[in-house]
Amino acid sequence: MTIRTLVIDDDYRVAAIHAASIDRVPGFASVGQAHTAAEARARVEELRPDLLLLDVYLPDEDGLSLLRDLRSAGAPPGCIVITASRDLGTVRSAIQLGAAYYLVKPFGFEQLREQLTAYRSWCERASGSGDVDQATVDSLYSALRGPAPRTHPLPPTMRKVLDTLRRAGQPLGAEALASTLGISRPTAQRHLSELHRRGFLSLELEYGSAGRPTHRYAVAAEH
Repeated sequence: MTIRTLVIDDDYRVAAIHAASIDRVPGFASVGQAHTAAEARARVEELRPDLLLLDVYLPDEDGLSLLRDLRSAGAPPGCIVITASRDLGTVRSAIQLGAAYYLVKPFGFEQLREQLTAYRSWCERASGSGDVDQATVDSLYSALRGPAPRTHPLPPTMRKVLDTLRRAGQPLGAEALASTLGISRPTAQRHLSELHRRGFLSLELEYGSAGRPTHRYAVAAEH
């Protein structure tokens, strides 16, 4: 079972990062990207995705308004809302419109992976037919919520990396971090990548005039 996913985000670079992350999760495939509500409608009609990764802030229309219209037009794709909005009213609206989950930006790959995996598990369990008992209903809701957050302690050097980024107050790359902590650049990059994977850091790509983008990391809002 492959869940075909459409990424809807007004930021082209962020959309590309999310699409690449989706392709890393078993059972999922990114089938396209849209950067406006109008483009999203056309892509939904064209691609018939199974799942939307939907930003709330779009340049031409609120993402939840788009979701509402898709619902009123028939059976919409599943939806995971991704947004920087922490407004409780927005959260309530997303839930009322049937969003499977609500991820607050910035978030790391591990957070996205866990919710995608939970959504796939829910789809697999809900694909049957016939009557169910309360235990089955409970298991379906449990699958949709996903795993409880883990709180494993960080290794000492990784903790130093996180604390240094928190004190810096601005995104840093591996080279600057290595110089500050007196460690090698590969070691700094390894810790940065792992902290990003665990959801502690957000990643920014800084594009120069040529060549590969520079990776800069900042502490995610919830940490």
